Amino acid sequence: MNKNLQRISEPNIRLHLIMMAVFAAATAFFGQYILAAAEFGVIIILLIISYFARRKREKRLLEYIESVTYDTENAKNNTLMNFPLPIAVFHLKDSRIVWGNEMFFDMCGKQGTRLDAKISDLVPRFNSKWLLEGKNKYPNLLELGGRKYQLHGNIIRSESSGEVSNAFMGITYWVDVTDYDNIRLEYAASRPVVGIVVIDNLDELIRNQPERTKNDIRDAIEDRLNQWIEEQQGVIKRFERDRYLIIFERRYLDELKENKFKITNDIHAVKNPTGIQASISIGLGLDGQNLGETLQFAAIASELSLSRGGDQTVLKNRLSFEFFGGRGGEIEKRTKVRSRVMANTFAELLKDSSKVFVMGHKYADLDSVGAAVGVCALARKFGVKANIVVDFKNNAAKALIDMVKAEEYYKDVFINAQEAILKADGKTLLVVVDTNRPEQVEDPDLLAACNKVVVIDHHRVAATYIQESALALVEPIASSACELLCEVAEELTELTDILPHEADAMLAGIVLDTKNFTIRTGERTFEAAAYLKRTGANTVSVKKLLKTDMDDAVARYKIMQGAEQYHNIAIAAPEEPCERIVAAQAADELLNISDIEASIVVAHSENGETYASARSIGDINVQVIMESLGGGGNRSAAAVQFKDCDVNEAKERIRAAIDAYFN
Repeated sequence: MNKNLQRISEPNIRLHLIMMAVFAAATAFFGQYILAAAEFGVIIILLIISYFARRKREKRLLEYIESVTYDTENAKNNTLMNFPLPIAVFHLKDSRIVWGNEMFFDMCGKQGTRLDAKISDLVPRFNSKWLLEGKNKYPNLLELGGRKYQLHGNIIRSESSGEVSNAFMGITYWVDVTDYDNIRLEYAASRPVVGIVVIDNLDELIRNQPERTKNDIRDAIEDRLNQWIEEQQGVIKRFERDRYLIIFERRYLDELKENKFKITNDIHAVKNPTGIQASISIGLGLDGQNLGETLQFAAIASELSLSRGGDQTVLKNRLSFEFFGGRGGEIEKRTKVRSRVMANTFAELLKDSSKVFVMGHKYADLDSVGAAVGVCALARKFGVKANIVVDFKNNAAKALIDMVKAEEYYKDVFINAQEAILKADGKTLLVVVDTNRPEQVEDPDLLAACNKVVVIDHHRVAATYIQESALALVEPIASSACELLCEVAEELTELTDILPHEADAMLAGIVLDTKNFTIRTGERTFEAAAYLKRTGANTVSVKKLLKTDMDDAVARYKIMQGAEQYHNIAIAAPEEPCERIVAAQAADELLNISDIEASIVVAHSENGETYASARSIGDINVQVIMESLGGGGNRSAAAVQFKDCDVNEAKERIRAAIDAYFN
């Protein structure tokens, strides 16, 4: 049966007849007219035979196709000739058309039946791979002649074998879904995008200004927002003194994303008489099941935008976040009232806990350990024992840990993650300091094992922040986690409640992250340092904690020697393994070079891990660069851990990220 079917579906003898006609013409050309006439007669006879054979072949082919695609009852009442859809039967090996109805060829814009053509020639995007994979529906829509078609089909196999490798032909049914798909696209384009716009620094803009000036500033901001939302054919409504609700259709979102929501930059044109620029944060939500859920997404995105320092747009859908802007400096939004509320809430959580664990980020530094020591002091104030979870081998604060452990109270405070997991119970409180990302904590398993979590951090919130927390004190404007702990301690303790070595530990964290009070310092930073000094902090002891040995100093300057300038960023990529703290110190030192506004050191450790430390002292926001590579941090200090990547490849990825940043 299979051989017979192959025989009746083979191409006709048109090529042979053409060759015979050529020979007949050549015969006539050389004067052999009788012979030429005989040859032409044979050609005519063969054409007649070919025509009837072709009709017979098509009839037998249709009978066979019907026998394998319809049951007996349907076969009596239906034929492929009268089927109401375009149909094409073709060879799977070369897509050559075996048979197609008139609707198919009309769809392709061809007159008559073109059995010598290939279906891939008539429909350029067509391929038969989906049939060979056992699917009966083409994965995408095919556009042809301004119409959209959904393909259905199957494989016509021989009766003796069901293997795909022995498949003889494919048959396809073309369903015109143009109107349906246009409706689908219009529905998707008209879905609502809900947003919340917050004026980051309204209080600062109108402070000490006359009433008329206050109104002018607010009106200028509203005029720009109204003009922007009118361009999106949307609506805007103020619902608080510094907050606006916006709604527009999804069709305008792609263009807004393409121009990076430049409205956040346009708002900077609004200034108060003292020259302070206005700044806004935008949180957008989409893809919610209803308007309520979409508004909830917008609220989450708005809070995330503010927690990352403001002056940016955050877009949240059901699965992920997207960030736009955020290159400017963080907006000061901290108040004593907020610190007091956070401190009281933290105190209640400490009182209700059976035990407290504190951990920072992987490869803990002075700020991480110093903040953890501050939490221990607060826990002691409320009669709760606290333990600090740290990796004793991989950390950058060995000197500080040794100094603190020398004190009687802290002899058994430092434990590893395994001990903490065994001791944890239902009332355990876990305090995460100096990071807000679950993948960066000292031990993710401990984070998952604790029901109550408090986050205290000064880095910008990333898309993968710790969401299920009882309290989150995240202030990107703060210089360090130790500064935040000092503000909480001021509200909850007396000066005598903080031990001198605890004050030294927290001051060391502030000094480290501010580079000796030269960057990321505000009035609250110096207030925290003054508070620690009153509790007994010794600046000489802090200086000793920051000292490095001779080998690290030599390695640091060797890294600097191999640095190169890219734009106005110094990039160093040492070939030899080096410690993270050495790479971070080298990045700090590179900022002392003139015409260098930022520095990035990419290196690998002894165990083969590739990482990068970035620092900035100018207008460049290294957090944005590192975040695009999967890392995080803040405007002046950020880092990233690369996976399955050597130093050279990481360096090229960093260059590409820098190009994208400047573009």
